[in-house]
Amino acid sequence: MAEQCIFCRIVAGEVPSDKVYQDEDFVAFRDISPQAPTHVLIIPRTHITSLAQLTEEQKELAGRLIIIAKRGYRLVINCGPEGGQLVPHLHLHLIGGRKLSDRFG
Repeated sequence: MAEQCIFCRIVAGEVPSDKVYQDEDFVAFRDISPQAPTHVLIIPRTHITSLAQLTEEQKELAGRLIIIAKRGYRLVINCGPEGGQLVPHLHLHLIGGRKLSDRFG
């Protein structure tokens, strides 16, 4: 666990969250600043800083991340600060519940 990572602290149960799904590898919870009526973050329990740090050995984990979210409407993964990633822990945004514009949110 990355000690300062808010998502790792959520996984560890140190920070409360509105969980909507969890299994042995992933946790999904409602975003605290939603951009749409449905805005859920899906994160691996393992700390991976961003999409850019995924390894070949983690391809199954990456695939499962998408499969878990397949019921969603729009899926967004930001990569690094220049890509809009605010928390340095790989996460997928599942967004929906209204007609979405061409822009994120």
